[in-house]
Amino acid sequence: MVSGTWLLEAAVDYLMAAAGRTTTLLLDAPTPCQAWDLRLLLRHVADSMAVLAEAITAGAIGLDPGPDRASPLADPLPMVRCRAAGLLSACAAAGCAERAVIIGDRELPASMTAVAGALEVAVHGWDIAAACGRSEPIPPMLAALLLPVAPVLITPASRPGLFADPLSLAAASAPGDELVAFTGRQPRAACG
Repeated sequence: MVSGTWLLEAAVDYLMAAAGRTTTLLLDAPTPCQAWDLRLLLRHVADSMAVLAEAITAGAIGLDPGPDRASPLADPLPMVRCRAAGLLSACAAAGCAERAVIIGDRELPASMTAVAGALEVAVHGWDIAAACGRSEPIPPMLAALLLPVAPVLITPASRPGLFADPLSLAAASAPGDELVAFTGRQPRAACG
């Protein structure tokens, strides 16, 4: 069985490869995330990775977002790199052991927190690649392992405001295409 830590590490590697192709000229490019440009998406990803690191390290996630100290016009890529390194470090130190992560008044096993993080990071890695005008599918093994848990994490009740309805694909679609289609994105779409 593959661990949540492995999934998260693989997703971060994929995201960082996609983010490595961004340039300051692309920061205003549209993304598959409606009404977001690449700069906003990168800031969101950096924030998400910081929250995941907090959850894995502290065993809890605060519901009140802290103050955002970064300039909205600054290049967010250095922040993404820093937060990715922090997340991987937190995973390595904690090992995503079977303990509960407290999220508000709920509990989630740390391993499932890592899996949820892997889904978020992988899909946003695809969004970044698309915003850069590249067709770089989520790696097949990573996508195949995330596909069965995606419906558990993204339910019809949780979709509004976060995900569009799933898109239908041909029966013989690659796992990466199926995963992004499940999140309401058009596979192999390139923005920019």
